[in-house]
Amino acid sequence: MEEQIFSLKNKVAIVTGASSGIGKASALRLAKAGAAIGLLDIKEERAEHVKKEIVGMGGQAHVVDVDLSDPKRIDNGINEIVKEFWRLDIVFANAGINGVVTPIEDFPPEEWDHTISTNLKSTFLTVKYAIPHMKKDGGSIIITSSINGNRKFSGIGMSAYSSSKAGQMAFGKMAALELATYKIRVNIICPGAIETNIGQNTHPDQEKLKKVQIPVEYPEGSHPLEGAPGQPEQVANLIHFLASDASSHITGSEIYIDGAETLL
Repeated sequence: MEEQIFSLKNKVAIVTGASSGIGKASALRLAKAGAAIGLLDIKEERAEHVKKEIVGMGGQAHVVDVDLSDPKRIDNGINEIVKEFWRLDIVFANAGINGVVTPIEDFPPEEWDHTISTNLKSTFLTVKYAIPHMKKDGGSIIITSSINGNRKFSGIGMSAYSSSKAGQMAFGKMAALELATYKIRVNIICPGAIETNIGQNTHPDQEKLKKVQIPVEYPEGSHPLEGAPGQPEQVANLIHFLASDASSHITGSEIYIDGAETLL
């Protein structure tokens, strides 16, 4: 019985930001559980490597090059996955960036828009265009938010990022209630420090940040549970649970996965 409720056999999942980090680890985990995986990422070449790993372990995967700020490309991308695998059961809206890190008064409006669009608007668009394919049989939508903007506000200079993550939280809860009538569950995960390459999309303006910096002194060890940042595979285990029937009565919930980091 336990294997049945965790099995994703005959299910189809879409993962955005699937080429690395949490997205990659989750795509591999869902594939291992039996799901066919639609890999949506603007970095198509890297996503192809993930596809090869999935196929290599006997799974199914299809890559679509999608700019998540473009509604038409998202709609077309999801349609392509459904055409390939004939259904859609699981959506992991995971793609995101840290963006520019700078004081509010110095924040370029166009950079603010870029972060909000990449993180929040893309989540809305991914969910919006997935709904028609999930209404008949229901399913699970999982949104990657963050501890930032929800339980942590000491990320000086990260006003756009934190705002986008708070917005994802509110959107996820609204969607959970609205989509419950279709048996579509929506949950929001809030990772803390996880070893990924999101730092490549982070652009702190260290000189300007000095004027608004507020020192934060942690007790010895800022990662109480394990003494180090979490791993993408640990988040992937949570994604598997939320995607499976083992979480069939869980929706509209935020789940923090940070090793008690934000309880300090």
